[in-house]
Amino acid sequence: MNAHSDPVPTDSPRRAAQPGRTGRPEDVASASPGTAALACEGVTVSFGGRRVLDDVALAARPGRVHALLGRNGAGKSTLFSVLLGLLAPDAGTVTVAGSPFTRDSLRHIGASVNGPACYGHLSARDNLRVHTTLLGLPDAEVERVQALVGLGDVGKKKARNFSTGMKARLALAQALLGEPEILVLDEPQNGLDPQGIADLRGFLRERAARGGTVLVSSHQLGEVRHLADDATVLAGGRVRYSGPLTELAPGADGADGDLEAAFLRLTAEDAR
Repeated sequence: MNAHSDPVPTDSPRRAAQPGRTGRPEDVASASPGTAALACEGVTVSFGGRRVLDDVALAARPGRVHALLGRNGAGKSTLFSVLLGLLAPDAGTVTVAGSPFTRDSLRHIGASVNGPACYGHLSARDNLRVHTTLLGLPDAEVERVQALVGLGDVGKKKARNFSTGMKARLALAQALLGEPEILVLDEPQNGLDPQGIADLRGFLRERAARGGTVLVSSHQLGEVRHLADDATVLAGGRVRYSGPLTELAPGADGADGDLEAAFLRLTAEDAR
């Protein structure tokens, strides 16, 4: 492969010096009953004197899909960066399975943030082999995750020629390498067709059913209603709601039954 054909993706998911993963969903789930797999408390971040996150708390638990919701600029991407150790907060803590976040915590987490990141001159297989090499994982992992995300038959096609949906599938495959117990996914439905969205939903729900933890951001509120168990809503860098999705939007007959209406009400200040 020609290492100089394309620049290294600058928005690549957190991977590079991470140790090889050997975890399974039950490893985090068994930490202790009721312990969040991935959590933060009191997280505050400011850029240039402007507070982007203000005393944010979130707890994503094993066996559940947790949706992080907010309008553009609400602070979702910044919070993901803090949770993944890519950005040090001005204040607050992050824990994985109840223990303070360390570099070793990353072996429990698979992530895709800031959009799909891949080497355009490489095939899906070779893109994934870059990551298995960095993670110290066997080549068999490449075939396993390609099959899981529906990229097993793309052959030698270069990633630069992938559709948006195929790139989204490749980003998910990268996050799944090593069978992490926790998945952190930023807008994973982007670019997928209706069948792809349904397939992704089924995959993530099954993942949670087996004890895994899924934290996902999305603007597709209709899909969130089908996908998530819990939700945290950010507006103005602060948490406006965090808890079961059924309490945020109880049902069509409830006063707040429309998830969209509940979301728009809670985030109204970010629209001004």
